[in-house]
Amino acid sequence: MTKKWSEMKHKLTPDAQARVAARVAKTLQEMPLNELRRARELSQTRLAEVLGIAQSEISKIEHRSDLYVSTLRSYIEAMGGDLEIVARFPDGAVRITQFKDVAETETELAGARA
Repeated sequence: MTKKWSEMKHKLTPDAQARVAARVAKTLQEMPLNELRRARELSQTRLAEVLGIAQSEISKIEHRSDLYVSTLRSYIEAMGGDLEIVARFPDGAVRITQFKDVAETETELAGARA
């Protein structure tokens, strides 16, 4: 018999509930592109339409381990997001901005072609 989480969690100690909540939060912060797309309730077909590419290209993007930054940015923006690249060091984090210039240049070129 399947039980609902809302019924089961009250049986856990507060410490166990906190550990579960932390694990869930971490899982939601880290996920592959295909899971992110599904969490945003988008199909490969719909995302492909937004990007103006074939559905098979979405599948290829989601299965690659190495992407161009511009491809990843387009994919994220098509879902309504904004891509930021951050380098993390023991003494702090630095947001990398050089890729922003690439997106602005591409936008300017697209506008000039229109």
